[in-house]
Amino acid sequence: MKSEFDEKARDWDEDLQRQARTRAVAEALRPHLAPGSGLRALELGCGTGALSFALLPLLGEVTLADNSAGMLAVLQEKIGQLGAGERMRVLPLDLEHAAPPAAAFDLLYTQMTLHHLVDVPGALGRWHAALRPGGRLCIVDLDSEDGGFHGPKFSGHKGFERRELARWARQAGFVQAEFSTVFTMHKGGREYPLFLAVLTRGA
Repeated sequence: MKSEFDEKARDWDEDLQRQARTRAVAEALRPHLAPGSGLRALELGCGTGALSFALLPLLGEVTLADNSAGMLAVLQEKIGQLGAGERMRVLPLDLEHAAPPAAAFDLLYTQMTLHHLVDVPGALGRWHAALRPGGRLCIVDLDSEDGGFHGPKFSGHKGFERRELARWARQAGFVQAEFSTVFTMHKGGREYPLFLAVLTRGA
């Protein structure tokens, strides 16, 4: 059975606001990436991979994980068209329940994915375990809102309070959490700020 994301995959990259968001997020992440460092990275909830393609010049190997077969099919086509197969690997992954490989990555990043997951503390614990010592998890998501972003039928989180997310991060084992505002989404005549949380695993 196709999901909502499977149905939208073919036209996903055409949304102008989504394009602007990806550019803003990539710009916010660049100061945390040292050129030529060869970081081994994992994007969680990668969709069609637009953010990873934007960051690829600053990274080494990139694994792109999602649970939407439709998104991953489009992503695989893009990797082939750009000849990026030597550095980019597609990973079907149940983000709600499955764990990435343990201690395998220097950097994890995700945008607009966390609020779709039910068990956020559990996800943070699995993602912490996937990082090498000193590695970082970068999360871009909605600040706490009243549910207007997705509407009344949405069963996920209505954004996040930064202090609560920082508390969950500490409980998962992260030793540092830094927050900043990176973009503002416009939807239904309203504004929805997005934060960047940079969470660091201890050395």
